[in-house]
Amino acid sequence: MRPEGQDLFDRVVSILEQARANVVRSVNNNMVIAYWLIGREIVQEIQGGDERAEYGKQIIEQLSARLTQKYGRGFSTTNLRYFRTFSTAYSDRIPEIRHIACGESQVSGKRHTQSGVLDTMALAVEQAGTERGFSPNLGWSHYRSLMNIENQNERLFYEIEAENEGWDIEHLNRQIHTFLFTRLLKSRDKAGVMDLASKGQKLAYPADTIKNPYILDFLGLPDSDVLHESEIEKAIIDNLQSFLLELGKGFAFVGRQKRLQFDDGFFYIDLVFYNCILKCFLLIDLKIGELTHQDVGQMDSYVRMFDDKYLTEGDNPTIGLILCAKKNETIARYSVLNDSKQLFASKYMLYLPTEEELRRELERERRLIEERQRLEDDSDQESD
Repeated sequence: MRPEGQDLFDRVVSILEQARANVVRSVNNNMVIAYWLIGREIVQEIQGGDERAEYGKQIIEQLSARLTQKYGRGFSTTNLRYFRTFSTAYSDRIPEIRHIACGESQVSGKRHTQSGVLDTMALAVEQAGTERGFSPNLGWSHYRSLMNIENQNERLFYEIEAENEGWDIEHLNRQIHTFLFTRLLKSRDKAGVMDLASKGQKLAYPADTIKNPYILDFLGLPDSDVLHESEIEKAIIDNLQSFLLELGKGFAFVGRQKRLQFDDGFFYIDLVFYNCILKCFLLIDLKIGELTHQDVGQMDSYVRMFDDKYLTEGDNPTIGLILCAKKNETIARYSVLNDSKQLFASKYMLYLPTEEELRRELERERRLIEERQRLEDDSDQESD
């Protein structure tokens, strides 16, 4: 039984916690603006003085010493150089914090709308290249990581996603270091790239959810041929939160080893998820070896049976994803994967790849996509 006055106490605590959170957020926001303005002053001072590099170094050292004497820690020469880089990287911004759009509220760092938690609502973000302020949801640590990204479109993409999805700094850094932006570019044309950069990741079709490769370094498994699929599956369940973050937005876990019965036979799907944005199930089949025709045919059957037995009103067709240690381009090109909008195969990597390794993977994927497009164009010309 609840103590007398507990409801009143809980409401007052809620008010105080929200007020404290607002104060912290306001302080962080104001510091972002202050650091940007300080950086701008440093840039203008250096540009207006001696062109020698030694002059700029001298300006920063003198300013650091005087600010440290007046305010204490926080104004080392290293930090002042960060402020200068911050101002330069975001030189097209206006020094203000953007307001949250009408009809939205902040709850526990997540974005909610009047139509419910599971609905997505695009942030009111201007096109790349136009003047805009800074996010009310991102602090100095976020912008310190973002400003190290050289490409402006890529930088804006991560800023939008961090704001939309409430990423903490650790998750933002992981997405940057695993090249999320690059992995999502694989099937987009120039217009698609600009949409990704200016609006963030939007899920409209099953292909929008698929990455290649998937980076599963958080499983802590060795990249070895002696691994069993059951070991990978168990590691995924043990690290489910991290795996859901790698899958991307909108996914919820449904079950493992889902049993399907067809006549007198039983089949088992390794992992089942549901995407709350696309309103469809995702079936995942784990393969420790190279992709085979049998793998593709098996997943095709799983998807058809699952649609027949488990879809309810409002559900869209099921997506099937084969996660394999090695993706065979020939099989991907000359199998049902080439034509299906519901079946996909992606490589998984149990370690964090280097930029060069990831570049090779993406080049292979792009060659496959270009070949597929060429075949479709040839087919269209023949039909004409």
